[in-house]
Order: sequence, then C-alpha cells, then structure tokens
Amino acid sequence: MIQPSPNWQATLGRFKPQQMRKLLGRDMGPCPRGRYRHWDNLRHLKAPEGFSSEQWWAAVKYARHMLRRDLPFLDTVGRPFGYVPVAQLEDRLHHLDSQATGRLAMPEAVARPAHRDRYLISSLIEEAVTSSQLEGAATTRRVAVDMLRSGRSPRDKDEQMIFNNYAAMSQIRAWRDEPMTPERVCELHRMVTEDTLDDPADAGRPQAPGETRIAVYDNTRNRVLHDPPAAKHLEVRMQAMCEFANRRFEGGAFLHPVLHAICLHFWLAWDHPFVDGNGRTARALFYWKMLQADYWLFEFISISTVLRKSQGQYKRAFLETETDEQDLTYFFLHQLDVIEQAVGELESYLARKQEQLAEAERLLRVHGDLNHRQLSMLSHALRNPDASYTVQSHQRSHGIVYATARADVLDLVDKGLLIKTRHARKPQRFTVPVDLPDRVKAVT
Repeated sequence: MIQPSPNWQATLGRFKPQQMRKLLGRDMGPCPRGRYRHWDNLRHLKAPEGFSSEQWWAAVKYARHMLRRDLPFLDTVGRPFGYVPVAQLEDRLHHLDSQATGRLAMPEAVARPAHRDRYLISSLIEEAVTSSQLEGAATTRRVAVDMLRSGRSPRDKDEQMIFNNYAAMSQIRAWRDEPMTPERVCELHRMVTEDTLDDPADAGRPQAPGETRIAVYDNTRNRVLHDPPAAKHLEVRMQAMCEFANRRFEGGAFLHPVLHAICLHFWLAWDHPFVDGNGRTARALFYWKMLQADYWLFEFISISTVLRKSQGQYKRAFLETETDEQDLTYFFLHQLDVIEQAVGELESYLARKQEQLAEAERLLRVHGDLNHRQLSMLSHALRNPDASYTVQSHQRSHGIVYATARADVLDLVDKGLLIKTRHARKPQRFTVPVDLPDRVKAVT
C-alpha cells in the first residue's frame, strides 16, 4: 500500500517568508534528486538541512503545481487528472518519436512483405498470450502459439482468453482509422471476454446502476486497491472517454499522441466498467490510439510482455497517480519505460533475425550436398517465406528435364528444407518451413 500525499498547500501556508525564500533558493524543482518521486518514496530520503520531509515535499509540489497541465478526464468528484511535462517525460517522448515513427529501420531482408507479415502475426500472438497471462491465464506460451498458428479451437477457458485477445488485436488494426465509440469499446470487451465469463451476458456489457461494483483487490492481502466510480456514472463517463479518444489536441492544448494513448489506457482501467477483462480492453484501446497516430511500429511490439515481468511496478504507478492529486506523470513515466523496453526487444529480435538469415545463406553457399539449382531455390525461400514451388516451376526456372527437377525438389523435402503439401492437387506444391533458417543450420 502507498501512503497518500500529505496536504502540501497547508504545509506551504505555514512557512515563514524567510523559510520560503531559503527553500526555494535551493532551486527546488519537480524532480527531487533527479527522479519524479512520490511522497511514499521521498519521505524515506534525508530532507535538505533545516527542513522537514513535509516542508521539502511542499516545495516539490509547488514546483509541479506551477507546471501542471490538466486533462479533460475527471475523477468522481470532478477533480481533473493532469500531468507535469518534466524533462524526463519530454526526453523519452522525443526518443520514442525517433524510433516508432520511422527511424527504426527494419533490415532489408526482414522488411519484405512476407517477413513483415510473419513478424506481425508473431507479435499479435505474443500480445494475445501475455495479455491473457497478466489476467490469470495459465496456458503455456508454446501451447497457445500452437493453437493460434494451427487454427484449432480453444480447449479451455485459458485458451479461449488467448484466442479472444488475438481476435481483438486483429480487429484493432481494422479500426485504426475509425473513431472510437462506446459501442466499439463494448464490442472490444465482448471480443476479449467471449465464453470466458461466469455469466456470458456480461460480455460487452458495462455494469448497470444498482449492481455491486467490482473493485480492484490486492490478491495477496485481500485489500481494496481501487474503488471505481459508481455504475450509474459509467454511461456518461464512457461517452466522455470516447470524446477524449477522438479529440485532436492542437495549439496551446497540445497533448502528445503517446500520452493521449497512455491516458486512454489508464482511463478505462480506472473507470473499470466491466466485471472482468478491463485490463485487456484498456491495452487494446492503447494500441488502437497508437496505430491511429501512425506509430506503425506498434503493430510489431508487445507491451504486455514487459508488463508481465513487472506487474508490481504497473500497479504502483497506478496507485501513485491515484494517491497524489490525480497526477498521471507517474503512470506516463512507467508506461514510457515499458514502451522503451518493448521497442528495445523488437530491435534485438530484428537484429537476431537478420543475423540468422545471413548465417543461413552463408551456410548454404558452403553446403557440399546441394547443387547450384537447390541453393538458388533455398536462397529465394529464405527471402520469400510465403512462396510455394512445384517441380514444373523449378524445371522452367533452370531449363532442366522433369526428372532432374523432381529429384532436386524431393531431395530438399527429404532433408527437411521444403514441405510437401498434403492437398491432392495437381501439380504437387512445396512450401517453406517456418523455421527454415534453423533447419539449414541443422543439416550443414
């Protein structure tokens, strides 16, 4: 549990003029000792000489108050949420802009449409799996990936949750250029919760007035961490959230698109309108806004993968905001950390894939058991993983007789470097294994 911020304005009001001049003369800013600290953290640090922790906090809060920007997002008694545009925030946003809107270049070999589609599907699967695991799904990643890639039906509620998340994330891509509405929010929720709730009627339906609200609990100690707004306010609040989602922030009221998306994530999670699945729906809204703002890279990253590794920090950032005058700076900074890690993991993944393709091609060039025609076909397959081949196409490509072409292709099948399709089609087609680079390495 986080200790709420004390009343800094009352503390400031008790300052004597000379005390105020002395404290502010120390160039007190919004980030004591280089970090945007909550009272729960600052109170454990040694205060500047001659001042109490409460007085130090009052000076920090005064500096933040002078910079704060309020947002059209209100709590249950009408107080606005807001944030402080500190240097830490601005620097991270600039760095993210330089990566996520174009400068993070995909290597040529993995930027081809076929490779991009495979990486996109992989990222959708990764987000579907880890987002579900954040909500309690126990299915292993390997089993979940097998289900989604093979197209088989879910076997239990955990697999259904993952299947639903995958469908919702795919739908987000189709809605990227369309406005968000309360009906669409409910449809997103229905998609992520279908066939997973105790009462199927709860899928896609906000809690109604008179229903007992579902609070957020600390599962280890069974304590309430967050009491959401009363159900009678949900209709109005969801309409306001969608108006905020579709709003263009320009001129003096500018709000950076990434902060806009993060705020949407927080807003739905804070309102907690559904009996379950609020976190998954909130993260889907975040992705929708990022893609709408042309952050194309977010088709390829999974924030839930990072969140799953640090669930305690995620909850803490939420609570720090709630216990310090609705200051979203805490949540913004945390989410930017998460995004930076997710982008870094994508960069590492792309570098590994590029290296893997280059190594596979190098191994092919020195492979003594393959003739030049087979090497040519495999080189094409590495760069075009969605390609398919026939004996006749191989024959025409190299001007050889049918028997020679057939021997080339079947030899690659025997080595596990091509897959013979099971369809009874004429002519027989051969496809590229998903893990062709690994298979090349295994046979060389």
